[in-house]
Amino acid sequence: MPTAVRSASPRRNGITKLTNCRLLRGDELVWDDAWVSSITGKIIRSQSAFYEELIMPDEVIDLGGRIVSPGFIECQLNGAYGFNFSTVTEDMAQYGKQLRDLNKKLAQTGVTSYLPTVTSQKSNLYKKVLPYLGPSGASRRAHDGAESLGAHVEGPFLNPTKNGIHNTSIMRVASSFSDLEDMYGAANITPPSFSGSQSPSSVSDDTSLSSSSPITSSDIPIKKITVAPELGAMTSLIPELTARGIIVSIGHSEATYEEASTAVSAGATMITHLFNAMRPLHHRNPGIFGVLGVTETTSRPYFGLIADGIHLHPATVKIAWHAHPAGLILVTDAMHMVGLPDGRYPWTNGEGEHFIVKKGGVLELEGTGVIAGSSTTLIECINNFLNWSGATIPQALKTVTATPATMLGAQGIKGTLDAGADADLVVLSETVSDDGGRRELVVDEVWKFGVKIFEKGHENGRKSSLRE
Repeated sequence: MPTAVRSASPRRNGITKLTNCRLLRGDELVWDDAWVSSITGKIIRSQSAFYEELIMPDEVIDLGGRIVSPGFIECQLNGAYGFNFSTVTEDMAQYGKQLRDLNKKLAQTGVTSYLPTVTSQKSNLYKKVLPYLGPSGASRRAHDGAESLGAHVEGPFLNPTKNGIHNTSIMRVASSFSDLEDMYGAANITPPSFSGSQSPSSVSDDTSLSSSSPITSSDIPIKKITVAPELGAMTSLIPELTARGIIVSIGHSEATYEEASTAVSAGATMITHLFNAMRPLHHRNPGIFGVLGVTETTSRPYFGLIADGIHLHPATVKIAWHAHPAGLILVTDAMHMVGLPDGRYPWTNGEGEHFIVKKGGVLELEGTGVIAGSSTTLIECINNFLNWSGATIPQALKTVTATPATMLGAQGIKGTLDAGADADLVVLSETVSDDGGRRELVVDEVWKFGVKIFEKGHENGRKSSLRE
């Protein structure tokens, strides 16, 4: 069990020292201490604090050899705990309340930052919900739980032949940027400071693409958009999106290898749930998967992977990992049935009445037999990936920390334990099955902005700092 020692000094500086722990540093777990400040919400440089500024921490916590990871980053979450981002409430103040409740519960799974995802919907829904889903960390209130890094709009500019459970009747084809502004609302996609003369930054990394851009998207709710680049003028619109700080992801698409390559060259830096809802790999046309191969002219994008044991076979997960390990980002694609019992649940799908049926870990659109997202958590996907891929624990954790942070342009702030980064941490213990065959990581504690907001076993007790 961890032990804590408090400073005898009457003066409090908000600094906590975590000791006797293994820190995630790149591809290694390194025995070291972590110093965090609840005042600044940042990780601080221990050598500077102790030896140069003669600062003693308020509290020293012995973690008993456990792992300290940066907080997890979830890049595709449709909802959880009964709340669906793609819905409109009669009183939108209730939407905000339910969102805040979700953020607190989500943090208890180790997710400290995420992209709330809105599926293919009518324009009026986007315009109502997106203002609630933009970046929310500016207040730096640890007790709010997980923070949004910006919304992910997955649709409606998708290919109807690869719709999954998206309603084909509301899918659209864009012929100009005004079509996107009309759909989402100009204020949700174009920052006030944006001028048409700005252009997306170039990318020269031949391992994977960087998502840096001349401006950030913090002024607008939308951070990421999934599109089918082969339809309409979408590929030609990619530079206009990236110039606004928006990440373009290829998904729900029939794109050929050539069309996908052209989209990547235009600035697409991500693939949405690789293998699912896209043209399959073929030996004469590798399709979207083919852009993960090394070429002399096209940089490789990042890609999301749903390792829930339902969307993909474990062998497929391993193939993707070995194809481009530096680009793999684990996602859940989870629906609002996360944390709910088996049953039949309503789902907003553009128009008409639709239901998703949950049975065990499987979600299906009622009457179709089509998989309808997942009901898994990110830590479950991490554990599956760890056991299926042959990856080490640091490599597995990197897929939900450093890699998504870099994809989002948040490297140095999120996804790292370096000094100056936000003090979003997850303390993990390791377990091994009785037969020695399966390794698992368990979320023991979650820290947000230098404050412990969750401790396993104290979810409803006084030691939990997530306030109602």
